[in-house]
Amino acid sequence: MSQGDLVRVAGAHDAMGATLAQQAGFQAVWSSSLEVSASRCLPDASVLTMTEYLAAAANMQKAIDIPVVADVDTGYGNNLNVAHMVHEYEAAGITAVAIEDKLYPKVNSFAEVAQTLLPLTDFAQKIETAKNAQRGEDFYVIARTEALIDGLGVEEALKRCTAYADAGADAILIHSKKKDEGEIVEFLDGWDGRKPVVIVPTTYPQWSAAEATKHGVSVVIYANQGLRATVQALRTTFGTIYRDGTSLGVESEIAPVSDVFALQRLQDWLALEA
Repeated sequence: MSQGDLVRVAGAHDAMGATLAQQAGFQAVWSSSLEVSASRCLPDASVLTMTEYLAAAANMQKAIDIPVVADVDTGYGNNLNVAHMVHEYEAAGITAVAIEDKLYPKVNSFAEVAQTLLPLTDFAQKIETAKNAQRGEDFYVIARTEALIDGLGVEEALKRCTAYADAGADAILIHSKKKDEGEIVEFLDGWDGRKPVVIVPTTYPQWSAAEATKHGVSVVIYANQGLRATVQALRTTFGTIYRDGTSLGVESEIAPVSDVFALQRLQDWLALEA
């Protein structure tokens, strides 16, 4: 980012997914609270604890050489919870966290429920607390506003992100559930560039990374496509095997066991016994 290059980030929920994202060329991995909770067949609604989300992020970071950006929802509580979160994530070697300005407990942004935001000054204090709590210079705090998700408009989003930047956020994340990039572009046109901007184009996938860069975006997160691909692949594979009574029909479409061994770095482990 310091060199002006776009950072592309892929969502994952475990070390294998993170490893595959790195192999694909992504510059970072998003430890997605949606993916982590969905991997347990639980809702993305502050059901899991910080410890469980941290364990998932830490397992990813141990497996890869690129940074993990952890989705930490609302920071798991009040300002003291945020300080504790920063201490624990930083100690685990996580590079960055993204905190959103909704009330705790949160519900996923795309769920058809009311999305209530924390008052601006209260969330700015959360960001300030997070930055004061970090021990090293390299820990990165992303302030995520849900103003557009809550229907409050671009002006409110700009007001909030300006306050969060002034509170010390290293970057801001502007989120939208519109089917096109229109309100994101409007936000970017009004942003003064004081901090880098992160986007998550889940509902407007047609907007390319190249176009986003032209409008001043620094980071693009593909937050849940890996999870959704996994669901579809497993549903198709398992359904075919059960229907046919044999796996022969899918063997040419699935990875060989040797590929799994390579992802496990089996030969490196066996060499330790040599």
